Amino acid sequence: MQKEMISLGPAGIGSFKDIEKTFLEYKKLGIKCAEIPFTYQAWLSNEQAEKVGLEAEKNGIELSIHAQYWINLNSEEEKKVKDSVKRILDCCERAHYCKAKYVVFHAAYYMKKTPEEVYEIVKKKILEMQEIIKKNKWHVSLAPETTGKRSQFGTLKELLKLAKETGCFFTVDFAHIEARQGKENYPEVLQELEENGIKKIHCHFSGIEYSEKGERRHVITPSDKIKKLLTAIEKSKIQANVINEAPSPVQDSIKSLKILHNL
Repeated sequence: MQKEMISLGPAGIGSFKDIEKTFLEYKKLGIKCAEIPFTYQAWLSNEQAEKVGLEAEKNGIELSIHAQYWINLNSEEEKKVKDSVKRILDCCERAHYCKAKYVVFHAAYYMKKTPEEVYEIVKKKILEMQEIIKKNKWHVSLAPETTGKRSQFGTLKELLKLAKETGCFFTVDFAHIEARQGKENYPEVLQELEENGIKKIHCHFSGIEYSEKGERRHVITPSDKIKKLLTAIEKSKIQANVINEAPSPVQDSIKSLKILHNL
């Protein structure tokens, strides 16, 4: 069943000291994936990450990591670019130890350059980081994310091209795409993915508030939006891990699981 190809879970794993209890509860709820938020700092050591990975594996939960917000591979300041690369690679190291498949990040801002110029800069940095990942034998994929502001690099077309030309993975944030385009278009996005030969996606979802400039903030996910997205995924041939990024991600994941069960 296509329904069985959809895994749901939250952006969050609770505190390290409660990880056994948290993942056991996730398993009981039917949660099959979770994203570790390193959005402000990489707060797990390699040893702790290894413990988290073992507990996740024991409970059938697939992990990913969201890197820090402070990333801009197109900064005009070389130090900020170097710091951005270091933050991403630090997350890749932790991801290796906890067996997380993907490291998600917002790659860049356009700044004063054209989208085409920024694409080439991001592509170069992705290739450089992949060489370091390969050298260190870290089993992880870079997964730059579709972004919600028009000032940011990260349209779906840019990421599809980036994936084809570098072999990286990517993250589809349906809320960000809606905010950036000013409309809800889940079936169209999935169709574009299928037309590009994509068979599995790592994706983010939540309710979202936005203006003419794009994303303003994530909000609780309305049930009708959850139903529309899950219905669209179910009708496609794409396997999907859906990470909820609402202010209450576990509660929204539980709500999503109930909706999926009733489709």
